[in-house]
Parts: sequence; structure tokens; C-alpha cells
Amino acid sequence: MSEPLRVGIVGSGDVTKLYLADRDRYPDYRFVACADLDPARAAALSAKGGFPSVTVDALIADPSIDLVLNLTPPTAHAAVSRSAIAAGKHVYSEKPLATSRADATAIITEAAAAGVHVGGAPDTFLGGGLQTARALIDEGAIGEPIAASATFLHLGPESWHPNPAFFYQRGGGPLLDIGPYYVTALVALLGPVASVEAIGRGVGSTRTVGAGPMAGQTVTSEVPTTSVATLTFQDGVVGSFTASFDVVATRMPEFEIHGTSGSLALGDPNWFDGMVALRTLDDASEAWTDVPLRFDPRAGRGIGLADLAQAIRDGRPARASGALAYHVLDVLLSIEEAVASGARRTIRSSVERPAPLPD
Repeated sequence: MSEPLRVGIVGSGDVTKLYLADRDRYPDYRFVACADLDPARAAALSAKGGFPSVTVDALIADPSIDLVLNLTPPTAHAAVSRSAIAAGKHVYSEKPLATSRADATAIITEAAAAGVHVGGAPDTFLGGGLQTARALIDEGAIGEPIAASATFLHLGPESWHPNPAFFYQRGGGPLLDIGPYYVTALVALLGPVASVEAIGRGVGSTRTVGAGPMAGQTVTSEVPTTSVATLTFQDGVVGSFTASFDVVATRMPEFEIHGTSGSLALGDPNWFDGMVALRTLDDASEAWTDVPLRFDPRAGRGIGLADLAQAIRDGRPARASGALAYHVLDVLLSIEEAVASGARRTIRSSVERPAPLPD
């Protein structure tokens, strides 16, 4: 095996604990430095991670760092990724890849020109649950896929988060904050999306912060807080996706795929180890069967980064690629636009289904 990829982390928020928790499971990369606009946050991550903290400019300029792991807030993703690419570094970005198509396009085109690779979260579709579902679909366990449904119904984060404003700014809301998990899973299982239609509400609504120093202040949403979308996939599958920060409680299933001879009930695509249940047309018991996971249920945050490191080494496409992240962003922005306009939106981007993990 070649030397592990040397990774510098830009952004020292809560998501870093997920990457640190699983880093020992992935020998293809190692963290060597971190940076944040807040030096105190960077110092705290440095102490926890056992690597030095430096300024953002110094990390990006450091020639010994191979890849920048971009864990900044969504509105900063494009600027940080483009700076890293300009310095000749590979990039792996938290979701979404950017908050506009123009910025996302710049990331992809500039990386290609610089000869560096781009990857992007989420990588939960590489977990044991969704990879088992992928294998079942590819084997024909449910026949030809016909329809899918995905549902994220929750209250917004303002009751517990000390600074929830960014969840309601451009690049946030249930669509761009949580939607990437669901749409990435749908694309990984069923292929690219061709068009969307959607209705929704919530732009201009206000939320009251319930915790921390901002408690009692109000936040105004710039984005839909509830969206109900219909997706048409390039292969003819139709799907529904509902995303909401307005729901007190629900009994709706989170994720299902239906085919000509069977159905799959899947767990929350926000997690790596979701359950898989199968019911087939010829099952006389008319009961759901729990399917044992065929892939490692312990896969965690960082598997996409590890796969990118292997892809760079082996000269193959990464699974959690920039192209996949771009298509997912295109779909989610198109849903927002369909909510605003009431018109059907054609998805101009496309992507191949990422390759399944080996057995």
C-alpha cells in the first residue's frame, strides 16, 4: 500500500467529531493539520485530534498536504474548495458541494483543469444498509424498479441549536441540509434524476430560538421549510421526496423502493447501518423479511474520503464523487425552484450510478 493521503481539515465544527471517531478504521488517509477562522476552535480540535492547528491560508498553502477536507458552513464551501484546488490540492467537501450551480460548476471545472480530484458527502450510501439494498436491486430481488418514496419529517433545529440561523439561509433548510442524504441514496440505488415537480411553503416564516445566547430571538427562513416533490428518474422510475422542518411527529416510512415483484423498506439514509426489509410477490406468508446486512455495518463518516484516496491511488472514479455531489445539488436546487415557480424543472446534469462496493 502507498503512503496514506495527508489531509488537512478546514472548519472545526461539530461534524469533525464524526470524522475523528472513525479515522483509525481508514488507513488510506491521515489527518495532519486543522484550521478555522476561530483560532480557539481550531486549537480545541488540534488538542482532540493530536495534530497542529494553523491558519486557513497556511494550511491551504502547505505543500505537504495532499487533500483539504472542507468542513466549513455551506456558504463557505465553494470559496474554500476553490482555494484548495488553486493550490493544487484534492478536495473532499461536506454537503452540499456549494449553494449554487455556478459555484459548484466552478469547483468541478477548476479541479479538472488543475488535475485534482473532488469528492463530496454524504457517503452514507456506502454503509451496510444501502449497499445491501443496492445488491438486492441489482440481483432482481424486487424485479424492475417502478417507484420510490423518501420522507424526512421533523421540527427544525431552533429548539436546541444555539445558533440555528444558517439552517434557514440559502444553502440550508430541510432540502439542502438533510436532502442530500436522501437524494444521494436514491441516485445511488436508481440512477440519475431527469426532472422534478414540487410544491411547498415556509419562505418568510419565522422561528424562535429556544436555546443558547440567542434564545428568544427570531429567525426568518429564506428557503422552503416544507417541500413535497415528485422525481422522474432517467430510467423511468418515479419517486416522491418530502422534506420538512414543520412536523411535530410522524409514522411515515422513511425510505422505500418498489418493483414489479417486490418491495424494500429501508432505514434512514442519514445513517450507515440502516435496516433492510424485503417483501416479495411470491411470498406466501405475506410478511416482511429482515435481510441481514451483507456489508460492514460499522462503516462510518470517512468511508467516502477513504474511497476517494483509493480512487486517486488506483486511477478510478471515486464513488462519493464531485459529479455525484453536483447532480444531487442540481436536483435539490431544482426542487426549490419548482416550489417557487410551480413549474416542472428538467435536470440538466447527469451522473452514472456509483459503483457498488465489492463483496
